[in-house]
Amino acid sequence: MLIRRRTFLKTASLAAASLWLPRFLQAHARPGALPVRGKALVVVQLSGGNDGLNTVVPVRNDVYYRERPRIAIKAADALRLTEEAALHPALKGLKGLYDSGDLAILHNVGYPNPDRSHFRSMDIWHSASPAHEYWHTGWIGRYLDAQCSPQPCLAPAIELGDAVGLALKGQQRKGIALREPAELRAATRSAYFAEYAATGAAHAPAETPIGYLYKTMTDAIASADYIFEKSQVRPSTANYPDTPLGRQFKTVASLLLSDADTVVYYLSLGSFDTHINQPAQHQRLLGQLDAALAAFAADLKANGRWNDTLVMTFSEFGRRVGQNASGGTDHGTANQMFFLGGALRRQGLLNTLPNLTDLDQGDLKFDTDFRQVYATVLERWLEVKHPPILGQAFRLLDFI
Repeated sequence: MLIRRRTFLKTASLAAASLWLPRFLQAHARPGALPVRGKALVVVQLSGGNDGLNTVVPVRNDVYYRERPRIAIKAADALRLTEEAALHPALKGLKGLYDSGDLAILHNVGYPNPDRSHFRSMDIWHSASPAHEYWHTGWIGRYLDAQCSPQPCLAPAIELGDAVGLALKGQQRKGIALREPAELRAATRSAYFAEYAATGAAHAPAETPIGYLYKTMTDAIASADYIFEKSQVRPSTANYPDTPLGRQFKTVASLLLSDADTVVYYLSLGSFDTHINQPAQHQRLLGQLDAALAAFAADLKANGRWNDTLVMTFSEFGRRVGQNASGGTDHGTANQMFFLGGALRRQGLLNTLPNLTDLDQGDLKFDTDFRQVYATVLERWLEVKHPPILGQAFRLLDFI
């Protein structure tokens, strides 16, 4: 049966938008490569440039209060961690996790020659490239390339969203994007999708571009069925906030509790681009992050999966030290990262707070390259050698 070009492109677009996946993860895939003894990595991207100074507040720093007379968090309102540092008042759940030894905070994370463009800086974080080089694969995608060749793994990486970002795109392997398992399954079970996948598999040579796309569509059907079925084995019954991020975390929990063969989950929250009227927007976003993380941690603790899970947050850059004239902050450079889990080797504040008297044209100076974090996660959590994935060797950190 021949397929008209318009219909084929419509179906191909659905496959590409849903999956971005060359040979995705079937039940007959090679066993044993993944997961690593049941471990999972959950990456939370704080899109837009989260203001780190109002997230972890230097409550005894006079420079902080002088430079932010309208938007600084009052010391009396902040959630005290140490004599010098406190959390934003919206982060009560994270304060509890800090107190229980389930949270580590790394300050002053960045990279040489920082870029203040949202798009370029996010590409650098996604790809783990030097600032002056443009790479077209992501650090997690290259991890998939290393672990899932020559045969595919079984559902190694999922991004909760509409499309797979650069971080999960490798040269040969890519993650899969979904909002909900049931929605993905319904999309791949549409009459057009199933019919044309079957037609192409029967008639299009596998080595041709059209055959390759048909094979992707065929694999997508099996993959969507697998993820949906796994999500129903032991769906989470815990209470999560009724927010997009809360629902994403509940989906992740359901797959973790059902022992899905997924190692990396990738979630996003934004926008943290608080140029104007920052306090209300920042409070709302941090509150959503806090509620979702607290529910997720409680759920996994109650079900014995917290020690097997590492949560890592990042943002493409921080904000400038001084507030602007619009009651907000502009694009900066270095920032902090949060790590949550039951198997942290070090907890609490991992290094010193940012130095607000030694700035680079009004911006914080970094002292930890974010690729050191990636190298540490790859080596000590995912148990793979990091230089082939990151392109060079980095000094490992000791939080895991």
